[in-house]
Amino acid sequence: MADETLKKTPLNELHKSLGGKMVDFGGWELPVQYSGILDEHEAVRTRGGVFDVSHMGELTVRGPQALELLQRSTCNDVAKLEDGRAHYNGLLYPTGGFVDDILIYRIANDDYFVVVNASNTDKDYEWLAEQAKSFDVEVNNVSTQYAQLAVQGPDAERVLQSLTDVPLASIKYYRFAQGNVDGAPAIVSRTGYTGEDGFEVYLAPEHAPRLLQKLVDAGVKPCGLGARDTLRLEAKMALYGNDIDHTTTPIEADLGWIVKIEKGDFAGRDVLEREKAEGPRRKLVGFEMVDRGIARHGYPIVNGSEEVGVVTSGTHSPTLKKAIGLAYLPLDQSAQGTEFTVLIRGKETRARVIPTPFYKRAK
Repeated sequence: MADETLKKTPLNELHKSLGGKMVDFGGWELPVQYSGILDEHEAVRTRGGVFDVSHMGELTVRGPQALELLQRSTCNDVAKLEDGRAHYNGLLYPTGGFVDDILIYRIANDDYFVVVNASNTDKDYEWLAEQAKSFDVEVNNVSTQYAQLAVQGPDAERVLQSLTDVPLASIKYYRFAQGNVDGAPAIVSRTGYTGEDGFEVYLAPEHAPRLLQKLVDAGVKPCGLGARDTLRLEAKMALYGNDIDHTTTPIEADLGWIVKIEKGDFAGRDVLEREKAEGPRRKLVGFEMVDRGIARHGYPIVNGSEEVGVVTSGTHSPTLKKAIGLAYLPLDQSAQGTEFTVLIRGKETRARVIPTPFYKRAK
């Protein structure tokens, strides 16, 4: 019996006809897998896969002071963006913690397209709209106007190019263009959440099922949430609600590269400036298991009887053939090579800090 309370993307019926195993993901009915997580993971790493990410939220920030609003609300330097460029950024509270991690696309100097996490869409919109009251700017939640497909993997450019007049080879990483994809107006960006080359396509919901079917017919494997998670973890891409949230700062989360103190005043700047100078209390690190077992989200890290840290993400890496994860450790215990103890269902199990990202594709 289908759960009628779950939100559905425009591709819901197609997922089912393609054999997608549907689950509740933060209030959305989405496919966790089709042919299997390992099969889908390998397809993205070696050929091509497509993900329905239409549950993600989209906001527009428009007006004479659009740039000022985004500069004050986020930690990365939005002024560095040019038309047709996007970047990864943190929407922050005054505490330095994350409201959300977001992508900002600059369409023009007074027109920005902001992509937010599905579960945070309403919260992010309300937060930005509240901040916008002091600026000459209009913030709108336009999420229902867009479906989003992520075409990822070595074959992504070749297959997608057969369906669009946008010259994909000329779009560099974190750049985007507007044009037609399968006859429908779309934004096409060279971005993704897998560690592979690929594109994210934003288009009106009614055109998305046709595009997904054509991609699948062209040999791109439909992929679910399971493979999306193993792929993003291998590439050490943070997951909001697991690796980052309102209690974690970008410095703690090893995302100091998006913190641009020199740009001027912004939410949480004083906290982050202090953390940059003194070092944070804790740090997000990558680890591999030394003993058998997989350390999952929420598993405690202990030193004797004292809890000193926590695992935020963990899985068996299909590419590396070993158990890996991310965890917050005290700064003085976060050096590469350091061993620590995770409680896996109450059993003490050894893990070791290793360099990240765990996987980096050959350029």
